[in-house]
Amino acid sequence: MPRPTRELPKPADMFDRDWEWSELTAFASDTGPEATLAVISGRRRQGKSFLLDSLARAAGGFYFCAYEATEADSLRRFGEELGQYTGTVAPMRFDRWEQAIDALLALGAERPLPVVIDEFPYLARATPALPSIIQVAYGPRRPERLNSRTRLLLCGSSLSFMGKLLSGTSPLRGRAGLELVVHPLDFRQAAAFWGIEDHRLALLVHSVVGGTPAYRREFVRDDVPVDLADFDAWVCRTALSPRSPLYREARYLLADESDLRDRALYHSVLAALASGNGTAGRIAGCLERPISDITHPLTVLQDCGLVRRETDAFRGNRSVYRVGEPLIAFDHAISRPKLALLDRGMAEHVWETARPRFLSAVVGPHFEQVCREWVAHFAAPDTFGGMPIDVSYGTVPDRTARTSHEIDVVVRGAVGQDNGVLLSLGEAKWDQVMGTGHLERLRQAERLLADRGVDTSVVRLACYSGAGFTGDLRVAEERGEVVLVDLARLYSGE
Repeated sequence: MPRPTRELPKPADMFDRDWEWSELTAFASDTGPEATLAVISGRRRQGKSFLLDSLARAAGGFYFCAYEATEADSLRRFGEELGQYTGTVAPMRFDRWEQAIDALLALGAERPLPVVIDEFPYLARATPALPSIIQVAYGPRRPERLNSRTRLLLCGSSLSFMGKLLSGTSPLRGRAGLELVVHPLDFRQAAAFWGIEDHRLALLVHSVVGGTPAYRREFVRDDVPVDLADFDAWVCRTALSPRSPLYREARYLLADESDLRDRALYHSVLAALASGNGTAGRIAGCLERPISDITHPLTVLQDCGLVRRETDAFRGNRSVYRVGEPLIAFDHAISRPKLALLDRGMAEHVWETARPRFLSAVVGPHFEQVCREWVAHFAAPDTFGGMPIDVSYGTVPDRTARTSHEIDVVVRGAVGQDNGVLLSLGEAKWDQVMGTGHLERLRQAERLLADRGVDTSVVRLACYSGAGFTGDLRVAEERGEVVLVDLARLYSGE
């Protein structure tokens, strides 16, 4: 049976994050008899520190945020802040981290107590043995652990480092009772957070800044586009303005990752991806390098959450890479090619010429991804006749016509006892009014798959559009021939 926990009230100024708060409070108030460990990660600006500081305040716990410093300086600061927390007359002094960790275990002698070490990678870089020190402190028969109910939470923004903390041969593998990744807000949450009710405007803004909460508050100081007519001016005064912190943020995201050695190469890989080169071969060709040179950068960028790899639903040996952070896609497609002009304050001129590229190279692919996220997280099971399990893209070759059909949204799921059933083939167009021609293209892809022996007996064809549908396609929907998903349905329907 699960052990009883105490529900802590969520702060009134915390937007959403209900699930994350519930998991953290359950961990922090777990009444189990021994000390436990949690690892919290997520890219910078997602609100991790706010979550954990709020948790410590709500439960009367201890919060320590590290910064880049030597081991001795970090131990001195740690002792000072722990002394202030415990109310000692003089600052506490520690010569080694072994002593400091035991002092944290001692805090939980009487009750479950959350203890947060934020920006843990800074400490571990100065003291590489620190994960091993915590491993020893949390030994299964160690009295200091068995007699403590300290709930130690290690947090960090370097996804490559934090991801390795519990994996493979890491000393802390098997020690953590909670591993939580704080993700950006999804597209619906982001629209609510920005206070944007116009669905088209919400998606355009999301194409630039994604779901990172700090970009609204700290970076643009609550500068929200008033309406669609204000969007162009908003881009010029925020993402394209050298006076705005948002202008350089995409370049700083790479700086947070310690595993990125040759940053110029990583930026070049991202630029190639933003230019539409989605396969390893095309990226290598764009950079005029052998594929072996870009294999490691792609892996590291995936570990950082800045690039995602998607496998073709119909060709398992083929995959594409896509930029995983909207602001980076925007920066490489729009800003970086024109930095010299932007630095001179010519944002309006740059945007006037770059806007068509923004719609095709940034918004178009982003809209396709949002449609896939809608299917995975918001569509009702009966929308496609089964519970979606895997949502991806796919390529269907047409050997007779010597071409291939790119399917933007491929849905596989569960029907009865069968898993992996092909449920839907979908096409997504951001700026096109979709008609029966798009439906016929999907029907042709369905026929080609059936000819190859793929079970298409329950397939439902779907059209996703940011611009609407023709009357003929609406009639086809009424006949049950196609599922239509517009912006209103994406943002508020199932």
